Order: sequence, then C-alpha cells, then structure tokens
Amino acid sequence: MNLSDFDYALPEHLIAQEPLAGRDDSRMLAVSRARQTYRDQRFHELPDHLTVGDVLVLNNTKVFPARLAGRLETGAAIELFLIEENQDNIWTALARPGRRLKPGKRILFDNDLSSEVLEKLADGKILVRFDAERPVFDLIEQTGKTPLPPYIHRTGANVEEDRVRYQTVYASRRGAIAAPTAGLHFTPFTLDRIRERGVQIVEITLHVGYGTFEPVRVDDIADHSVMAERFQISAEAADILNSAVSGRRRIVAVGTTTTRALETSATRHGRFVAESSLADLTIRPGYKFNAVNALLTNFHLPKSSLLILVSTFGGHELIMNSYRHAVESGYRFYSYGDCMFIS
Repeated sequence: MNLSDFDYALPEHLIAQEPLAGRDDSRMLAVSRARQTYRDQRFHELPDHLTVGDVLVLNNTKVFPARLAGRLETGAAIELFLIEENQDNIWTALARPGRRLKPGKRILFDNDLSSEVLEKLADGKILVRFDAERPVFDLIEQTGKTPLPPYIHRTGANVEEDRVRYQTVYASRRGAIAAPTAGLHFTPFTLDRIRERGVQIVEITLHVGYGTFEPVRVDDIADHSVMAERFQISAEAADILNSAVSGRRRIVAVGTTTTRALETSATRHGRFVAESSLADLTIRPGYKFNAVNALLTNFHLPKSSLLILVSTFGGHELIMNSYRHAVESGYRFYSYGDCMFIS
C-alpha cells in the first residue's frame, strides 16, 4: 500500500490544543471489527466493553521535560530537544537553530547546567555531553519544559498544567519524550471500575521516543521502518500475559506504544518473556497480530506510522471510514483529543 492510502482531511480546529476539564470527559468511538461498525460513546463507558478475565495492559512510562532553552557563550538563543541518553550524561538531541553548532561549542542553561557539542549527526541531530555536579536528570527536571507535540501551538498559562496533564495518572518510570496518549483519559476511579469487573491490569514500559514524531518519508510504506524504542516487561507481567493467551482471554492494549512492545515480545519469542530490550517492530498491512485482541487509541496524524499500525489492526477500510466519521462528528484529534476503542 502507498502512504496516500492513509491520508484524510482534518480541519485544523479539530486538533485539540488543551486537555478537557476532566481526563475521562472525552468522547470514544467504539469500533467493532466483527460487525464492521462504529458508534459514538464516551470514555467513561470503556469498562462496559471489558469483561471478567480480560487483561488490560498500560504503558507506565513517564515523560520528562525534554525541551531545554539555552544560549551559546555569545548569547545566541538555542533550544535543545533531548531524544535519548546514550551513556552517562551523553545525549542525542535536536537543536534549534542547529546551523551554528559545531563540535566544541558550549550551551549554557539555567541552574548551572551546561553542555558541549561532541558531534553533528545525520538528520539534524547532535551529540552533546552535559557537565554538572548534580545528577543531570534532576537538573533537567528543574530546567526543562514539557515536550508537547509540534501541532500544539500555544505557550503561557497552561505550561505548568501540562506537566501534570501530559502525563498518565499511573506514570512511574521516567524516560519518555512523548506521552502514551491513549492513557491520558484514565482516572483512578476508572481503573477501580475496571478492576471491579474482574479485569486484570498489567503495567509494562515503553519509553516513547522520537519515532513518534518522525514522519513517514517514503511512498511505499513497505520501505518505512519505525525507530526502535526501549521497553521492559517484568516476569510478573509476562506470566499474567502468557496465562491470558493460554486461557484464550483477551489482551487489551492501551495505546500503540503498548501494542508495539507486546507484539515485539510475542513475535520475537513466540510467547511473552521478562526482558529489557528494543522494540524494533514496524507494524504495517500484512502483519499478523500475535498478542493484542483489542486496542484503545487516540486519533493519529494523516500518513503517520501510528495510523498505519491502527489501520492494520482494525482493517484499513473500517478505520479510515471511522476517521472520516470522527471528523464529520467533530471529535477532538491527537494527544489531548478523544479516543477510539477497537474490539
């Protein structure tokens, strides 16, 4: 299939710029693969779609404030977007503007944090080393800003609120540069209601990386590969997931990141194993799902790898028709937007 097969028209006013007052106030489009139908609901109805024995899988990664506003020794302003720590204090990053940065240049930040450019990499990335007497992550937490996606065009009054709202209520393992946004709808009350239905809740970790933002740059999607992201599945989680498979019980993934981690593990080993590894799987049409039976996900960008994943799971025609319905019905799109549940 070609990239154009995953395009759709989205009016800009449907791109959510703010979170709703309540996390669980969002709309939810319930999509049935068996019936080839979709219907308008609210997220608080999600527990009604779950039943005794289901396993709901959450990604407990925690977003860190990866955008750092700095300056060169000349006083020129520079912003770093941290992508990944390669080794202690050495990071891959994007810089804006990047043309002034050559190896040896120093970048100064608040809170006595500074870095040196070590190398210019491909695709506009750079390698930097931070110098600090205190742990760098602690200083980043004090100095950095929440790495909101580029389609959210605002600054100011809500910046501090974003530190809380661009984070799931169960986030616990720091390392993501983007939120697993399907999880943003959950509240402790919703999770309690799900448990009361006899559903097991399992947490795994996938640190959402730059691949979330990276556009698909090829026409033939068979030529596209999504960047690898770090994930971890505990022994306890693996046992619960394997038991669900053996008992023919549903595994319900919250988000495309959770889906990618689960499918990587199940495809690689034929079962779930306790591991800390890289999810290097690119899910595209023709892929056979080995782990996930139902999926909660937000609405994704046109021509994106995430939309390709979702349409592979739900079926291309059904998902694209669902997206067109969501547009016509005024759903809110992307990170702070509404969601869909595909069963």
